[in-house]
Amino acid sequence: MSEHAAEGSGSGSQDVPDEDVIELATKIFDLARQGETETLTAYLDAGVPANLTNDRGDTLVMLAAYHGHADAVSALLARGAEADRANDRGQTPLAGAVFKGEEAVIRALLAGGADPEAGTPSAVDTARMFAKADLLELFGAK
Repeated sequence: MSEHAAEGSGSGSQDVPDEDVIELATKIFDLARQGETETLTAYLDAGVPANLTNDRGDTLVMLAAYHGHADAVSALLARGAEADRANDRGQTPLAGAVFKGEEAVIRALLAGGADPEAGTPSAVDTARMFAKADLLELFGAK
């Protein structure tokens, strides 16, 4: 399974993903959105790439973070997922967690090495936009 399992374009038949692969990838993305950590990690432990992305560049970490699942975020990071991997719009999981007000996710991402300055807008920029002084302090920003 490629990291971009849910994508498929081009004229060659090898560029068109198998329907079973798309169905499995969709299921795995849903597990991240729903915070089904145990099942999600079983797939990762069986070989699904920790940095699997959908057709918008959202990683499993991005989806778990945006939907408020700190345990899933931590499990993904422990299995090699990149904390700062931005989607196709330049957004990072940490900025998404700041936008959603998910403090446990923010802390999990920071513990996993997320950079508050990464992405566009960054988590710091997002915290400034929403006047979240406590998060700016946590990020060491002013």
